[in-house]
Amino acid sequence: MNCSPNVGGLSSNVGRFVTNPFAMKSGLVGYTASRMSSLPNTHLASAAPRPAIHPLMGMVIAVLALSTASVFIRQAQQDAPSIVIATYRLGLAALLLAPVTLSRQRAELRAMGPQQWGLALASGVLLGFHFIPWITSLEYTTVASSTVLVGTLPLFVGLLSPLLLREVPGRGLLVGMALAIVGGSLMALSDACLLRGLQFTCPAASEFLHGSALYGDGLALLGAITGAGYFIIGRRLRAGLPLLAYIFVVYGVAALVLLATVLGAGLALWGYPRTTYLWFLLLAAVPQLIGHSSLNWALGYLPAAFVAFAFVGEPVGSTAFAWLLLSETPTWLQLLGGALALTGIGYASRRL
Repeated sequence: MNCSPNVGGLSSNVGRFVTNPFAMKSGLVGYTASRMSSLPNTHLASAAPRPAIHPLMGMVIAVLALSTASVFIRQAQQDAPSIVIATYRLGLAALLLAPVTLSRQRAELRAMGPQQWGLALASGVLLGFHFIPWITSLEYTTVASSTVLVGTLPLFVGLLSPLLLREVPGRGLLVGMALAIVGGSLMALSDACLLRGLQFTCPAASEFLHGSALYGDGLALLGAITGAGYFIIGRRLRAGLPLLAYIFVVYGVAALVLLATVLGAGLALWGYPRTTYLWFLLLAAVPQLIGHSSLNWALGYLPAAFVAFAFVGEPVGSTAFAWLLLSETPTWLQLLGGALALTGIGYASRRL
């Protein structure tokens, strides 16, 4: 199954925004790390009170909601470039949050200190730059390579958590992470590889490693790193900041980053069929407001490395929805990868 963003309508001008992605990443991550190091860690060390709904149930809801994104994106891609779709997804989500947040948590927004504002703004920028390089990477590398590399997001969260959050993943979490990432990689490689009986065949490595492909691979990897930063900051801030106040700021800033990219690339924001705007709205309401927001809610109670596992479960759910709604029959490689991913998630969850 191929649920990758359609880049056919994406202007090459977007490349201006990611010409030196690793310089951008190092500057932004450096700023974020300095801000986070100045905040106390006491609120992460103490266990947060459990809510009425178990955080694991929140993650199940998140995975189901996130899994609908590929179906909605597939429909919207018939008329709109993927970067425009992502802009509407975040922009409409922020607009829908505005009246509720400003009426219920205006005081919490006013009470945010400079450090909290700085980290929340950085989280929004990182979320925006999770989408931009990943989508742009598909102009240069294969769908399989891009999906596998951006799917390493939980690995980077696990690596950064001990440094920035003082959360050291346990052995069970590491084993589950390895199983889940291998499973997700097999699902992604199903676009390019075949499993026939006991024979596993893939294209030559040169198709994945030629010059432009390496640049695209770097962009996809940047998408994973910036996405990991978004999770790390969310874990830090959500321990002391209400959900609505946090996601309103983060989604709004990410939408502005994407909007600037769309305008700089000269892409159209208007003139699409009415049904396309319906898909935009569904993307904002289900995978963003329910999916991402459920993950951000869970970050207040669970380690960031475990919450990031939801991105490994997403392709499993997407495959199921594509089979039910789009009549796309999963391959044996997708079924094998999905089984491994779910096994890894289940193994890690039993050891929390």
